[in-house]
Amino acid sequence: MISGVYRIAGMNEGITTIYEEFHDRSKDYRCEGPAEFWIEMTQDDIDRGRAGFAAAGIETPYPDSFYEHCMVRSRLAEMLISRGLLLFHGAAVAVDGTGYIFTAKSGTGKSTHARYWQELFGTRAVIINDDKPFLHIGEDSVTVYGSPWAGKDDIQVNTSAPVKAICLLERSGNNFITAVSPGEAFPILYRETCLLETKEQRRRQLALLDKLSRSVKLYRLGVNMSVDAARTAYAGMNGGTGT
Repeated sequence: MISGVYRIAGMNEGITTIYEEFHDRSKDYRCEGPAEFWIEMTQDDIDRGRAGFAAAGIETPYPDSFYEHCMVRSRLAEMLISRGLLLFHGAAVAVDGTGYIFTAKSGTGKSTHARYWQELFGTRAVIINDDKPFLHIGEDSVTVYGSPWAGKDDIQVNTSAPVKAICLLERSGNNFITAVSPGEAFPILYRETCLLETKEQRRRQLALLDKLSRSVKLYRLGVNMSVDAARTAYAGMNGGTGT
């Protein structure tokens, strides 16, 4: 067994695994000091991870280490929900220290759109995570954190930023951005969070999503996969001001 302490989403977590993959992928999050809690993986966890992919119709002929890495993520999401943290499916970008999140079904172009922000803003922009960041929903603010679980290109940084807005991204022939209400956004926000095991965890998840939808600005963003889409998005979320 392999153990280490990692600071993910602002907390020290002890992780014990059978395989090296999690520790190799998470080296930028390794920290010193005591853990606030421990997660220990078993072969049963790995088998459940593989079964979950199969049940979803996803063929992933990967080694056990892959499924273990995924199941560490799931176990961590279950632990952190009681601490006001949600694992969220979206690309998170920070510009000048302020976070913006783009969420959509896989394959829509979240990661590509995030890279256009880097093209537009250069070093002012940081892709915190292009697939699965953590969100801390506080009483009057939301903070996005990088995580060791990212998209196929593994674009992620161990940093955080206050969240200004969340965009519900969709493909469009023309770039546009319009404000949406919490009620309109809630079903999509719910769809883009992870499935939790217990009734109590799901209750907490729904409460956090409701608070999230009322704590940040929400937009529907149509993009044509060009740097102009990033310019439209930024202007729309900042009162029409330019870059």
